[in-house]
Amino acid sequence: MDVAALVEKLSKAQLSVATAESCTGGLIASSIVDVPGASDCFNEGYITYSNEAKMKNLGVRDETLMTHGAVSFETALEMAQGVKKRAKADFGISSTGIAGPTGGSPKKPVGLVYICCAFGDNQFQVKELHLSGDRTTIRKAATKEAIKLLELCVDKIED
Repeated sequence: MDVAALVEKLSKAQLSVATAESCTGGLIASSIVDVPGASDCFNEGYITYSNEAKMKNLGVRDETLMTHGAVSFETALEMAQGVKKRAKADFGISSTGIAGPTGGSPKKPVGLVYICCAFGDNQFQVKELHLSGDRTTIRKAATKEAIKLLELCVDKIED
């Protein structure tokens, strides 16, 4: 399914989505709003690059960031759940990762990205990605994977 088909499916089902992005910097929201009619299903999006923004705008807990780091399963989950709740959306989709070329470590290398889709009553899917390439390539690949994850979750809710 492409993004246009996803927007159409969400719109027809009267379902909404909101985004919480770190490493993708708005590319997920942009890929959705590039589609005519996206206003029928897209509520809002946040670019929360700093930890402070993640806490203030999405309700990510300081404890989560201190214990697991910004680039983690736990942070991606809290970001997606937070944006879903704050935007009163049916789906919250998030991304957090290291796009490079710097910022990586042996434990968390460049290309490590977590994406999450929160939906329904406390349901979610988190995916750990290990991407390669330059900064732009990693960001675009993470965006593509996030859209695929959203599609998967939309299909789950419709079953």
